[in-house]
Amino acid sequence: MLDIHYIRKNKDLVRDGARKKRFDLDLDRLVELDDIRRRLIFDGDELKAKMNTKSKEVSKAPPEERPALGSALKSLKEKIKENTSKLNSVEEEYDTVMLLVPNVPDKEVPEGEDDSGNVEIRRHGEPPDFDFEPLDHIEIGKRLDIIDIERGARIAGSSNYILKGAGELLNRAVLSMAMDHMTRKGYIPMQIPVLVKDFAMQGTGFYPYGEDQVYRTEKEGLNLIGTAEVPVTSFHSDEILSGSDLPIRYVAQSSCFRREAGAAGRDTRGLYRVHQFQKVEQVLICRNDMENSENELLGILENSEEFMRMLSLPYRVVNVCGGDLGLPQARKYDIEAWMPSRGSYGETHSASKFHDFQARRLKIRYRDESGKIHYAHTLNNTVVASPRILIPMVEIHQRSDGCVDVPEALRPYMGGMERIEPEEEEENHGLTR
Repeated sequence: MLDIHYIRKNKDLVRDGARKKRFDLDLDRLVELDDIRRRLIFDGDELKAKMNTKSKEVSKAPPEERPALGSALKSLKEKIKENTSKLNSVEEEYDTVMLLVPNVPDKEVPEGEDDSGNVEIRRHGEPPDFDFEPLDHIEIGKRLDIIDIERGARIAGSSNYILKGAGELLNRAVLSMAMDHMTRKGYIPMQIPVLVKDFAMQGTGFYPYGEDQVYRTEKEGLNLIGTAEVPVTSFHSDEILSGSDLPIRYVAQSSCFRREAGAAGRDTRGLYRVHQFQKVEQVLICRNDMENSENELLGILENSEEFMRMLSLPYRVVNVCGGDLGLPQARKYDIEAWMPSRGSYGETHSASKFHDFQARRLKIRYRDESGKIHYAHTLNNTVVASPRILIPMVEIHQRSDGCVDVPEALRPYMGGMERIEPEEEEENHGLTR
């Protein structure tokens, strides 16, 4: 969240940031609530001070004066109780409105209503020019017997799937290679819970606006995560770190779950938008320094671009516009892979920086060399998300004979397999080398 002092000093900037992000924000009401809150706190402190004085007077007063002083003391206690009740009510509304204040986007964030307003920065690689009629990943999956959408939907409902044989080997391979890629860069690997408390969802900015996308276990009051960002970023909640330990770099693989409420059209076909998936996420905590934070954002973006190049996938990078940013992001870059079946680029990665927005919610702080305490900056980015990444992998690397080539970097993770070939014997499940 934003600091209320910052909000009061920069009301026009905060208001314009909310407009740019297409969030409704009653900033005037927030300031009014803060004024009332401050006044009630001041009044409460004065009443408590008077009560302390009266209490001392009662203890020193002669017996005949104590009843009157006691009556005055009782009246003060009632006023304090009334003041506390009003303050609790105001603070409840104040806290609710504060959680709805979006982070201020960087000035470099382009205007735009939705993802159609994202601005391309660069491209790497060229989309393939097939000399045959290419298949989409669903048909490829059927022919190679490695992806089963129909049975997945029959067992678990729409937007579910089953990977089998070489399809699951491919899934495991990209996840393992992603973890190795990041640990070689010095990132600390983590195994994290996929069920988290509300404070972690609220702290990372997925609540209050994202509840409709989350699977919730009502009995336990826990939430299934949609990204490892939530538990990893929350790992240092309510802690004061040493500035000398920053930046801290984590990487985690986890199962992820999203309801995808409101999704429609081609995004719900096949593996693009599914309810359950695997993801390797990089999370970074660094000093409260704008220039350093931007440099770290470019660094985590490059980590993922390197991985895309290792998979020999053509992609582009876009600067995400205001209308496509979430509540907590100050800036976001998306990596989009070329997906032949869509005839366009599709999002595979999102690299985000939050300044101290998440850290304030989660109380992640650090002490600098002079002993001063600051809120940290947080960042994150996908390394790979599967099965979505399988869409460009099988579609781009398909061949006219029905085979799919395995990218060279992945072959050691596939037991040396160079290609996935059509089945002649059903029991092989595409495991031909």
